[in-house]
Amino acid sequence: MLQETLSRVSTNTNQMNFVEPIIVANQRHGSAIEGQLDGVIGSGHTLVLEPEGRNTAPVVSIAADLASQVSDSLILVLPADHHIVDEAGFRSAISRGAELASQGQLVTFGIQPSGPETGYGYIQAGQKMGPGFNVAAFVEKPDQQTAEMYLSEGNYFWNAGIFLFRADTVLAEMETHCGEIARCSREALAHSNRDGQTIALDKALFSKCPSESFDYAVMEKTDRAVVVPMDVGWSDVGAWNALWEMADKDERGNACLGDVTLLDTDNLYARGEGIKVTALGVRDLVIVATKDAVMVMPTEKAQDVKSIVEALEKEGRNDLL
Repeated sequence: MLQETLSRVSTNTNQMNFVEPIIVANQRHGSAIEGQLDGVIGSGHTLVLEPEGRNTAPVVSIAADLASQVSDSLILVLPADHHIVDEAGFRSAISRGAELASQGQLVTFGIQPSGPETGYGYIQAGQKMGPGFNVAAFVEKPDQQTAEMYLSEGNYFWNAGIFLFRADTVLAEMETHCGEIARCSREALAHSNRDGQTIALDKALFSKCPSESFDYAVMEKTDRAVVVPMDVGWSDVGAWNALWEMADKDERGNACLGDVTLLDTDNLYARGEGIKVTALGVRDLVIVATKDAVMVMPTEKAQDVKSIVEALEKEGRNDLL
């Protein structure tokens, strides 16, 4: 998915020209990320390593600071855990958003809902503004009844967490709405350890940075937020059922990865990593087995996997996380 994300912004067209990407990730993943870049974007990139996760607002602040030093280009913020089917449509939507971002708006891209999904946050579109709409509200993940209402009203979009803006605009908005995050991020970057294209943020300074999402820290407070609709076959691969939807399946809807044997099963996502997985006479389940843990849950509960994480944390089993 990291390679797919980078590939989306490595092809220049008449509509847009992408410059070298800035990749921000946890330092534990640094070597793995470097190994994924060769052949996708070449040597032109900057890799920023966080000593610990502090949510997405510091990420945006650091990326904007870096971008402002080398270019006056727009900044496109992309999570690396998304799957997009229609890449031409994606680039077209980005091009439409660039019109608003160039005018000083903070653009977010709203995914056209395909159903009353309860696993995503939503964006309520307000007054029409060029190719987009003013953001009337950001709303949390709804229950089923509320999600159905959003779908019927037609002016709600899934919140994909994809943003586009000028560096000077977003830095000014961060100073206004989350000055402590902007200050701590800037100091951690200024005192970072730089080795070629890799920047390791100062651990002591970065740990002081408040942990907040960019949505909460800026987008929900600014009067510059606009949403541009995007209908590109998008999936947030943040839950196991999303992997089932993307995977190749047999005639009974089963998706198997690894050493798996299924008998009389329907609509399973079964994955074995170094261990044999067998199932008989069950349906609509996620089964994931690794050498040190096994997870089984109904597909409809895939968005609730965080409760398992919380339970393991309470048990002190961080070795499994």
